[in-house]
Amino acid sequence: MLDLLAAAGATEPPGWIGWLPIVGMIAIFWFLIIRPQMKRQKEHQERVGGLKKGDQVVTQGGLVGKVIKVDDTYAEIELAKDVRVKAVKHTIADLIEPGGKPAND
Repeated sequence: MLDLLAAAGATEPPGWIGWLPIVGMIAIFWFLIIRPQMKRQKEHQERVGGLKKGDQVVTQGGLVGKVIKVDDTYAEIELAKDVRVKAVKHTIADLIEPGGKPAND
């Protein structure tokens, strides 16, 4: 009789409780990794979308130059006097603020 009472009192938790740690890990990954990355990507797309003639830029390859011409896919960048390259717009890593001091000065 005692065994029946002990067995009746020791019920298993619901099945969804086992999924709680997995759902928690997904939420942590979402808020700490995925969401901030999506925010940075959106900001980068806005900066590249607003690219205009005369902007100082840094490419992902580390080249610094001035934007000469922009179209939907490419940006023509002047690296030095009479040295121009054509770069895919999405390879532009960052815009340099006007009046910003160069890193090597």
